[in-house]
Amino acid sequence: MKAIGFKEHLPIESKNSLLEFETPKPTAKGHDLLVKVAAVSVNPVDVGVRKNGRGKLKQPRVIGWDAVGIVESIGSKVSLFKEGDRVFYAGSFKRPGSNSQYQLVDERIVGHAPKSLSIQQTAAMPLTSLTAWEALFEQLGIDPYNHNTNSTKTILIINGSGGVGSIAIQLAHWAGLKVIASASRPATIEWVTKFGADQTVNHRQDLVKEVRGLGYKYVDFILELNDLDGHWDEMAELIRPSGCIASITENRHPVNLRKLMQKRAKFVWEWMYTKSFYQTSDMVTQHQILEQVASLLDKNILKSTLNKTLSPINVQNLKKAHQLVESNHMTGKVVISALE
Repeated sequence: MKAIGFKEHLPIESKNSLLEFETPKPTAKGHDLLVKVAAVSVNPVDVGVRKNGRGKLKQPRVIGWDAVGIVESIGSKVSLFKEGDRVFYAGSFKRPGSNSQYQLVDERIVGHAPKSLSIQQTAAMPLTSLTAWEALFEQLGIDPYNHNTNSTKTILIINGSGGVGSIAIQLAHWAGLKVIASASRPATIEWVTKFGADQTVNHRQDLVKEVRGLGYKYVDFILELNDLDGHWDEMAELIRPSGCIASITENRHPVNLRKLMQKRAKFVWEWMYTKSFYQTSDMVTQHQILEQVASLLDKNILKSTLNKTLSPINVQNLKKAHQLVESNHMTGKVVISALE
């Protein structure tokens, strides 16, 4: 089968930054599904893995952590899916990614694709939906079904127009929270407002002044999606006593957790790959989350964050998608369909 990967950590403009190659078609065993990939999307993690590292790999590494496709065959332990099912998933950090004609993926991190969306709209959703859901409802501890309590709470989402932010705004709004999303340009302000942000602030300005200018001394929750180091002091000041901050971005410098001590505030990480990476006992919750996300999409409660489509899945289009993500001016998601 055809696959696209890299052997060197090169700038995307370089000739060999991504390569097409032939590799054996895998066989589904155990809990695995063999999926014929129909569409994929590109995320910042794809860019980071491709760019960051040293040395030349012996075998190409296939990346890609968003896919929609059709189940071609199943392993002997599979109970959640059957051949012919259309599915969507983000996959595992430890296994070959979705930039290939076929992919093996554990059924416990896969959902049935929404019925009302195109394959392109669907491919935009898995990684960001899982990340946003886990961050809000697992790590921050928000009960999505307790609307009465949530209606009295406020969340600040930093970088609301990105892939995760665009879903987090919708999920937080659905759960009943008052949502303040950060955006710095007219286009991104329009984007976050379209997806349900009640109010906006500019993360390129002083966030403390921006939030307090809206009339809030503190916020109950903060979801940080860009530049943990740059926003740490602002978040420590803005979080309510006994509030909680979650981040999906790594720090480059030590963060001063003592700033949270007097407020008895919590800080937690979200990494969408944790469950599959460590084969945790609750790994099947990602299947359950994707099933709920699909239902919300079919009910038009959630909307796809697809913003640009390319076709087919080839080196040229994957390079274009990586360039768009690297530009940091992309709202929503770019999706590529049909490997030819």
